[in-house]
Amino acid sequence: MSTAKIAITIEENLLGKLDRLVKAHVFPNRSKAIQEAVSDKLARMDHRRLAQECSKLDKSFEQAMAEEGLNSEIDSWPEY
Repeated sequence: MSTAKIAITIEENLLGKLDRLVKAHVFPNRSKAIQEAVSDKLARMDHRRLAQECSKLDKSFEQAMAEEGLNSEIDSWPEY
């Protein structure tokens, strides 16, 4: 995967924590630590967005639609 170099501004206390993690070999370097943090945050945001959209669904309607589709498919399944 290709990468791009960027410049960021970060609070000194966060940078200190980050440097301690790098020194403890939790991360190989600052870039990898920040990359993983951003990736994790974006994944959580995507998961939260999916959960919010799912919460908008009408469970009884979705169940009825699933059963209707399943009932129409059962007739076309081969006998065993």
